[in-house]
Amino acid sequence: MSVTRTRVRVEGVVQGVGFRPFVRLLATSLSLVGYVRNDSAGVLIEVEGAPVAVREFLATLEREPPPLAAIERVTSGPVPTAGGVGFDIVASEAGAARSTLVAADTATCADCLRELWDPADRRFRYPFVNCTHCGPRFTIVRDVPYDRPMTTMAGFALCADCEGEYHDPGDRRFHAQPVCCPACGPALRLTDPAGGLLAGEPVAAAAELLRQGAVLAVKGLGGFHLAVDAGSEDAAAALRARKHREDKPFAVMVADVDAARALCVVDDVEERLLAGTGRPIVLLRRHPHAPVAPSVAPGNPFLGVLLPYTPLHHLLLAEVGRPLVMTSGNVSDEPIVYRDEAAYARLGPLVEAFLTHDRPIHVRADDSVARVSAGRELLIRRSRGYAPRPVTVPWEFRRPVLACGAELKSTFCLGRGRHAFVSGHLGDLENYETLRSFTEGVSHHRRLFDVRPEVVAHDLHPEYLSTKYALDLGGVDLVGVQHHHAHIASCLADNGEAGPVIGVAFDGLGYGTDGTLWGGEFLVADLAGYRRAGHLEQVPMPGGAAAVREPWRMAAAWLDRAFEGDVPEGLGVARRHGDRWADVVRLGRAGLSAPVTSSAGRLFDAVAALVGVRDTVSYEGQAAIELERLADAGRDGSYEVLLGGGDPFVVSGAAIVRGVTADVLAGTAGAVVAGRFHRTMARVVLAGAVRLRTREGLSVVALSGGVFQNVVLLGEAVALLTDAGFRVLTHSRVPPNDGGISLGQAVVAGARDRA
Repeated sequence: MSVTRTRVRVEGVVQGVGFRPFVRLLATSLSLVGYVRNDSAGVLIEVEGAPVAVREFLATLEREPPPLAAIERVTSGPVPTAGGVGFDIVASEAGAARSTLVAADTATCADCLRELWDPADRRFRYPFVNCTHCGPRFTIVRDVPYDRPMTTMAGFALCADCEGEYHDPGDRRFHAQPVCCPACGPALRLTDPAGGLLAGEPVAAAAELLRQGAVLAVKGLGGFHLAVDAGSEDAAAALRARKHREDKPFAVMVADVDAARALCVVDDVEERLLAGTGRPIVLLRRHPHAPVAPSVAPGNPFLGVLLPYTPLHHLLLAEVGRPLVMTSGNVSDEPIVYRDEAAYARLGPLVEAFLTHDRPIHVRADDSVARVSAGRELLIRRSRGYAPRPVTVPWEFRRPVLACGAELKSTFCLGRGRHAFVSGHLGDLENYETLRSFTEGVSHHRRLFDVRPEVVAHDLHPEYLSTKYALDLGGVDLVGVQHHHAHIASCLADNGEAGPVIGVAFDGLGYGTDGTLWGGEFLVADLAGYRRAGHLEQVPMPGGAAAVREPWRMAAAWLDRAFEGDVPEGLGVARRHGDRWADVVRLGRAGLSAPVTSSAGRLFDAVAALVGVRDTVSYEGQAAIELERLADAGRDGSYEVLLGGGDPFVVSGAAIVRGVTADVLAGTAGAVVAGRFHRTMARVVLAGAVRLRTREGLSVVALSGGVFQNVVLLGEAVALLTDAGFRVLTHSRVPPNDGGISLGQAVVAGARDRA
């Protein structure tokens, strides 16, 4: 009988996902001999047997991989036959060059849940049950290859039963690195804020504390949550006060999809997001009388809902019997706490107890956040369950790249080969803790993915800490990337396209090349470069950063511009601020402490204040978010859209503000005004795109920037553009906000390096 032997290299997310057991089972079923092993490049296989069986093996390998695997490339070639008996999983090899990918943390699978609830199973109610198809991955990995000694499970020696499962090719835990059981794995404990053990079974005792209104710190996969009973107003209000979080909504964890439906409207796409392996927080429209305390999401028609993604979450939800607030374990704007000693120090003053355990977390990972727009997932925050899954791009990075991102919603990105490794969400890079998280994250990712950057990309803003970090690095080529070009490049990379496109970048603020603050931009752009082809009319920001915290200041600036100083009487926003109004107008006119901006986000703020939605904010983007929630998308009508004839053209914000003002003075309902404003801004996008199609001959539009998190605006703009014959690119793999900036910087630097 003819025999052939083939060596196979498999690259992608193929470690920690049950790939080697799958390969062994497949090879054995086809009577092939050989071996499979992990190494620093992925998975290496040699199979020997009948040629037809080898061909079937290769076809099935790519067609039917394990559910958590993501194969990117399979290469194979003949090698001399070696004979042998059976097919083995052999010891991993660490090589000089690491190019393997690491899987994201994965929600508990159905098989493990069945064991969790089975009184006859030895893992009954064990809060760390996992297998090759689920459980911790990225947050416990110290190094590659992905084997137990390289994880934070290294300190837990396998008992005889778990050892048997680990080495049994027919077992679901065959070569599952975090495998453990009550006899040999991590243990749960309930403590007081000083670390002293509390009496009782930890989950049952923790549940009783929650029912009594206590605030608990709960250790998850990538850090600590702060938990309270979501139905208790006293508990939710106490948590809000202790965390110094005035208005920003808390996330709510529910037991299952049915429990989510009891609180919110859930469509099919939202259900798939909720129940998917990534388990993000999903923003859902709440039922008017959902049994959730007012302080959970004050005045908000939406709830951020997530399902349990660890066995401990399942146990706790079942024991309490009702939804729980599960918000990031941090204070104010600091990163999520993930180390035990830091948790007791930082969170101890906020809680009555800690529900924790002794499995170390190596990498912090906050919960991801998503919403659905036009039937498609739209990431708002990309972290646990998604990172470090790379964004694969159709171009090669000629040299390794580090992109340092922006200041708000900080991420960084490493580029190597055809992979862009965007970090998980770090927070706002405005304090020491976030900066330390940033620098530690860069070091870990560099080591894990073996990237030694030769090119470093950064924002043009000289005061961003990410820019200063980049400029302090030695021995690298620095590439400054304009903020809004990075937004559009991020959208291009997200869609695997190189341009050129009409780029519409609407956000809060970004440093422009003319020294002003941009944010309402129309660019003609590809990966390597851009030209500013149009923008929103520029106005002063009276008080600078104060105008971000107090949107009424932007209303004053826009009204002064729109009515040339002769602002109509009777506007509530002016009346509410009395003498301060005139002072702020004078400040804007004088140009002192009043930087000029073309920001679309600041125009949203101004309209929010005009309509009476919000004069001050307690978190970034709050006024615009609440204006979106108010908008009545079912009504007709919009305001005048005027484009100047220059190059770059200028969109008249003053005309829009005059229309809004007329409606407000006429007593038009705020929901109607908000809806008309959103439709107007969508028409602005269309008008600018039509102008540039005529001028530049382009028919593809890329939409990016934090303003396009607004699904009312995004949906309307996409519909108008599509009806007008444009092809529209939007985000799906990374957020449109500044969390995607680092990806854009990386691909811009890569494109310029290839030029």
